[in-house]
Amino acid sequence: MTQWVYGFGGGSADGDASMKNLLGGKGANLAEMSSLGLPVPPGFTVTTEACVHYFSQGQTYPADLEGQVKTALEQVETLTGKRFGDAANPLLVSVRSGARASMPGMMDTVLNLGLNDQTVEGLAALSGDRRFTLDSYRRFITMYSNVVLGIGHDLFEEVLDDHKDRLGVSVDTELTAGDWEKVVADYKAVVEREQGEPFPQDPAAQMWGAVGAVFDSWMNDRAKFYRRMHDIPESWGTAVNIQSMVFGNMGQTSATGVAFTRNPSTGEAKLYGEFLINAQGEDVVAGIRTPQSLTKAGREEMGESAPSMEEAMPEVFGQFVDVVGKLESHYRDMQDIEFTVEQGRLYMLQTRNGKRTGKAALKIAVDLAAEGVISQEEAIQRVDPSALDQLLHPTLDPKAQRNVIAAGLPASPGAATGKVVFDSDEAERLGQLGDAVILVREETSPEDIHGMHAARGIVTARGGMTSHAAVVARGMGRPCVSGAGEIHIDEEAGLFRARGREFRAGEIVTIDGSKGEVLEGAVDMIEPELTGDFQTLMAWADKVRRLKVRANAETPLDAKTARGFGAEGIGLCRTEHMFFDETRIAAVREMILADDEQGRRAALAKIEPFQKADFTELFQIMAGLPVTIRLLDPPLHEFIPHSDEDIDALAASSGLDAAKLKRRAKDLAETNPMLGHRGCRLGVAYPEIYEMQVRAILEAALAVKAESGAAPTPEIMHPLVALGLEMKYLRELTDRTAEAVFAAAGDRVDYQVGTMIELPRAALRAGDLAENAEFFSFGTNDLTQTTFGISRDDSGRFLQAYMDKGIFETDPFVRLDQEGVGDLIRIAAERGRAVRPDVKLGICGEHGATRPPSPSARKPVSTTSAARPTACRSRGWRRPRPRCMRRRAPSAKRIASGRPLQARRCPRVWAVRSVPAPPAPSPDKAVRPTA
Repeated sequence: MTQWVYGFGGGSADGDASMKNLLGGKGANLAEMSSLGLPVPPGFTVTTEACVHYFSQGQTYPADLEGQVKTALEQVETLTGKRFGDAANPLLVSVRSGARASMPGMMDTVLNLGLNDQTVEGLAALSGDRRFTLDSYRRFITMYSNVVLGIGHDLFEEVLDDHKDRLGVSVDTELTAGDWEKVVADYKAVVEREQGEPFPQDPAAQMWGAVGAVFDSWMNDRAKFYRRMHDIPESWGTAVNIQSMVFGNMGQTSATGVAFTRNPSTGEAKLYGEFLINAQGEDVVAGIRTPQSLTKAGREEMGESAPSMEEAMPEVFGQFVDVVGKLESHYRDMQDIEFTVEQGRLYMLQTRNGKRTGKAALKIAVDLAAEGVISQEEAIQRVDPSALDQLLHPTLDPKAQRNVIAAGLPASPGAATGKVVFDSDEAERLGQLGDAVILVREETSPEDIHGMHAARGIVTARGGMTSHAAVVARGMGRPCVSGAGEIHIDEEAGLFRARGREFRAGEIVTIDGSKGEVLEGAVDMIEPELTGDFQTLMAWADKVRRLKVRANAETPLDAKTARGFGAEGIGLCRTEHMFFDETRIAAVREMILADDEQGRRAALAKIEPFQKADFTELFQIMAGLPVTIRLLDPPLHEFIPHSDEDIDALAASSGLDAAKLKRRAKDLAETNPMLGHRGCRLGVAYPEIYEMQVRAILEAALAVKAESGAAPTPEIMHPLVALGLEMKYLRELTDRTAEAVFAAAGDRVDYQVGTMIELPRAALRAGDLAENAEFFSFGTNDLTQTTFGISRDDSGRFLQAYMDKGIFETDPFVRLDQEGVGDLIRIAAERGRAVRPDVKLGICGEHGATRPPSPSARKPVSTTSAARPTACRSRGWRRPRPRCMRRRAPSAKRIASGRPLQARRCPRVWAVRSVPAPPAPSPDKAVRPTA
C-alpha cells in the first residue's frame, strides 16, 4: 500500500529533510525540526504523490488516503490531548501547501480549521477568552470562504470596515467579544447569500474541502506563472501540511512573526525580522498592522518607538535566538523562519532557505565559506547565476518609484534611461552630440545597427527572445525589451501609444531589460560593483570549472571586453555582422545583387580590405587564443534593399543601373529566406565569396605572426552544411585557397576547418561531415527551428498558448529540447567521434547558455557556464486590499514572498544561469559567451 501520509511532532517524525521531493519543502523541514527536538506543533503531511494522483485521476483522492489521514489525525489528537470536532475540547488545525521548491505566497492556506458554532464555544470556555475565539472564528470564515468556497475576500472586509466605522475604531484589536459576535453573524450571512447555503459546520468536511483547495491552488494562475519564472515542473505537485494550531492572538503574552537568520537584502550576519503581539500570521503578511522589529538594534535603526521582541518578551526571545542559531547551523544556510508565541510558549512553524537579493546571496555564500560552514564549491552552487547577472549590469534602484508604461520580453538585461527616438540615423546623430537615447522600433534590422550602437537601450514592439534586436543587443551589452506589443508606433507623428497614453520623440523613458518593462521618466539606477565578494567567488569558480568559455564577438570592442571578462577565445565571429557599417553594407549588397561572377568579384574586392583589417585586429586582441570565424551566412532578406530609395542610393554609390538592381532584387526575393539561399549554399553557388574570406583570414593571421612572432589559431567554420559532399567541396575550397595564400607569403600558419550543425540531417550524418570537419559547433537556435519546423522569429505568437496548456513546459528556443534536439546532438557527437575521435565539440547557440534543467528525471545532454536569459509572462497578480497601503513599509515576510504591495502587471524576469569568468575592473559592457 502506498504511504500517502507522514506524521511529525512530539520529538519524532516519519520523514526527514532528505524526503523533500515527497513531503515538499515545508513538510520535510517540519519533520526535520521535530526530529531535532524543536518545539513544533504536531501534524502530518499529505505527499506530493497524492497531488499528482489527484490531478491525473480527475481531481479525485487515492482510495486509501482517507483512512491514512484519519490515523494520522488520531496521533495528533493523542499528542495534543485534544479531539478534532469535539465541542468541549476542540483540536483546530492549519492546512497549508508545501511544494518541493519554495513558492512563497503562490498557493493557498486555511487557518483555524475545525471551528464551528459549537467548537467556538468550547474553545472560549477552555481559553477563558471569548474575544480571542470569536476573532479566530471570523478569520476562519473569511479564509475558508475565500480559498475553498470562492467568495471574494473583499466582501468580508467591507463588513468589517462597516463595523469599525460604526464603532469608531481603526484596528482589529479594539473590537470586543460582543463586536466580533456581530461580525461573525454578518460573515455567515454573506456566505449564505453568496452560495445559497449556510457556512459548513462539519469539521471533517471542512478539512477535505481545504485539502482539495490547496491541491487546486497548485494550478492557479499565480502558481503557474511562478513555476514558469523559476522553471519548476508542473509534474512535481504540492504536498499538504495539516498541523495543530497554536495561537499568537491569545493576548499580550502571545505573538507571531517571521525572521531571517541574516539580512536578506544585504547578507549581513544579523538577525532580521518582524513580529506582532496578539496576532496571527496573516496579520504580519497582509500589512493590516505595523509589525515591530525583532531586535532592539533593529528597532533603533528603523527609528521605531514600539518595543522589539527582544525588549517585550526577553525570555522567549532568548529561546528564539538559540533555536534560530541551531537551524542555521543545521541547514548551513540563511533561514527564513515563521514562529508563534502562545501565552509565553515558543512554537516553530516553518524554516526554509530564505529568499535573498543577488547582493545578499553573494555575501552570504562567501561568508559561510569563510566561516568554514560550507566549502568553496558549495558557495559557488549557492549563488543563483541570475543574481550574478544582476550584478553585471546597471539595475534600477529597488527604492525608486516605477511607473510602467509598457511591458514585453526581457531580451537583454540591464537598465538605461534616455530620450525616445524612432529612427536609427537620429539615434546616431543625438548620440554623437552626447545625448542618451532609447531606440524604439517595430523591429530592428541590420540597417539599424548604427542606431542600436548609439542607443543606451532598445525597445521593439515585435520580435521574440532570439529576434535580431534581442541577439544583437545582448552581443552589444545593451539592455533591450522586445515584443512589447502594447506599444503602437506612429513614426509619421513621431510618437508611440501605450496603455492609453502618448509618448513623443524626445520624451524621457527608462527601460528595465531584466524585467522587460518600459517606465516613464528617469528612474534612479545602481551601477554594478564587480569587486570584493564577486571577484572572490569568480576566482573559486575558475578553480573548479571544466568547460572553456569563449565569446561571441565580431568587433574589436567586443573582443576586448570578452578578454576583460576572461574569455578563452572567440567561439563565434559572425562575419555577416561585420558588414553592417554604412560604408560596407553597400558593397555587400552590390555583391549579392551582382548577376555574374565578374560583378561579384568587383564587389568582393571592396570588401576584402575591411575583412583583413578586422581579422587582424581580432587576432591581435586574442593574442594566440583560438578564434572561430563563421563564413558568410546572411539571410538575404536582411541585406537586400527593399525600398526604391535604398535601391536608388545603392545605384548611385555603385554606378549600377537602378532598374537592373530592382529586377535583380525581385529575382532574389525568397518565400522562406531562413531556409533559402544562405549559409554554405552561397559558398557552393558562388565560391569566390568564401575564397575571399578565407584569404582575408589567413593573410591576417600571417600578418599578426610576422608582427608578434606568435601565430594565431584561426578556426574556419562553414555554416548550414547538410551533406558530406558539401563539406568535402568546402574543405577542398578552403585548403586550396590556403595553399595559394601560403605560397604567396612564403610562410604558413595552422588552421582548422569545421562546420556549424544546424540541420537535422547534418546531425544524423555527422560521420560523413567528420571526414572533412575537424570541429562541430552546434547552432542550437537553427537546429531547434529546423527540428520543430517552427520559425523562432514568429513563435511568440503561439508558444505561450502551448506553455499555458502544458504542451511545452518551457519555450524550446530558451530551454533545449532534450528528447528531440538534444538527441540529435548526442547522435552527432557519437557518429562524429566514431569517424574522427578528436573532433572538437562546442555549443554555439542561445541554449549553450541556458540554466541546467530542473532536477527531474532527465539528465542534461550538455552543460555550459555561459549566460543566457529565459523569460516568462503572466496575466498579472492578485490585487491586495487597499488597506495594505496604510503601512509605512512592506513587511519582511512580504518582501521575502515577492508579492507586490499594489496592483500592477507582474514582472517579467530574466532567469540567467551562469558562472562568468572573473570580470575586468571596470568593463563597459557584458559580452554574451559561447561554450
